[in-house]
Amino acid sequence: MRNSEFSRHRRLRTSQTMRRFVRETDLKVDDLVYPLFIVEGESIKNEVRSMPGVFQISLDYLDEEIEELVSLGIPSILLFGVPKEKDEVGSGAYDPNGIVQQAIRHIKNKTDQLLIIADTCLCEYTSHGHCGVIEHQDVDNDKSLPLHVKTAVTQVEAGADIIAPSNMMDGFVSEIRKGLDEAGFENIPIMSYAVKYASAFYGPFRDAADSTPQFGDRKTYQMDPANRLEALREASSDIEEGTDFLIVKPALSYMDIIRDVKNQHPVPVVAYNVSGEYSMVKAASLNGWIDEKAIVLEKFISMKRAGADIIITYFAKDVAKWLQDN
Repeated sequence: MRNSEFSRHRRLRTSQTMRRFVRETDLKVDDLVYPLFIVEGESIKNEVRSMPGVFQISLDYLDEEIEELVSLGIPSILLFGVPKEKDEVGSGAYDPNGIVQQAIRHIKNKTDQLLIIADTCLCEYTSHGHCGVIEHQDVDNDKSLPLHVKTAVTQVEAGADIIAPSNMMDGFVSEIRKGLDEAGFENIPIMSYAVKYASAFYGPFRDAADSTPQFGDRKTYQMDPANRLEALREASSDIEEGTDFLIVKPALSYMDIIRDVKNQHPVPVVAYNVSGEYSMVKAASLNGWIDEKAIVLEKFISMKRAGADIIITYFAKDVAKWLQDN
C-alpha cells in the first residue's frame, strides 16, 4: 500500500549500479600526490620504522619508484630531502646540488609524466630541526624568508613544476612569489601549506624526514588546533600574496577547515593525509582489526566530500591499485 506520509529514499540504493549512478562524490587516481623521501648515498632503501610500506630511498632507487608511479597513473609526487649533513641555516635546502635538486633533475630526465612538487622548507636541513633561522631560541621570521626564497628558486631551476612552501612564516608566499618572478619563473605555481596546525599527527613523518626539533616545538609558527577563524585568515593572506593552491594539514581531524577553506576560496584545495593518520590505519590493519581498503577509501571520499580537490597521501599507490580493481 502506498504511504504518502514518508519519502522512499531507498529507491536510489537498490543496486550497486544504481548507487554508482547517483553518487555525488568521486575519488580518482588524478586526485593523488605521493610523497617521496630522498636520501644521500647509494643503494639505500630504508623502511621508515613508524610507517610500514614507506621508504627512504637513494637516487639509484628512483627509477624503480618512477616506473611504478607512472604505471599506476599517479600524476604527481611531493619531494622531501634527507641530507647527510646539516647546519644552523639549512644550507643543503638551497644548494643547487642538494639532494632534492639532484632528484628533480633525475626524474625530469626520466619522464615527463609526473608533476614534481618540491617541499620548500629548511627543517630537514637544519641542525636544530626548526624551519628557519634561530634567534633567541625562536625562529626569526624575516631572517628566514630569504633562505626559503633561495630554496624555491634552486628547486625550480632544477626542474620543479610546483613549489610547496611548508614553513608557516608570515609573508612566505609573497616573498617566494616575488623571488620566482624576479628569477623569470612567473608561470611556476605555488601550493602553500596555508593552514598547517601544530599537530600530534606528525610524529612518524619526523622519523622519515629526520626533522625532529632539537629544542622546543613549532607552536610559535604552526597553528593552534583549537582555532578555526585563524585558518581562514591564514588562507586569505596566502591568496592575497599569490598562492595557486591551498593545503590544509592534517586532513582527518580538520574536515571542517577543509570545507570552510573551500567555501571561501575558488582555488584547488589540498588535503594532506599526514603520517600519523597513515600509521594508525596501517597498525590497525597489520593487527587484523580493520579492513584497510574500506577504511582508507571511506576516509578519502570524506576528504573529497569535505571539499578537497587533491589529496597528498602515503596511501597513493594502494589507492591507485584499489581504484584499478574497481
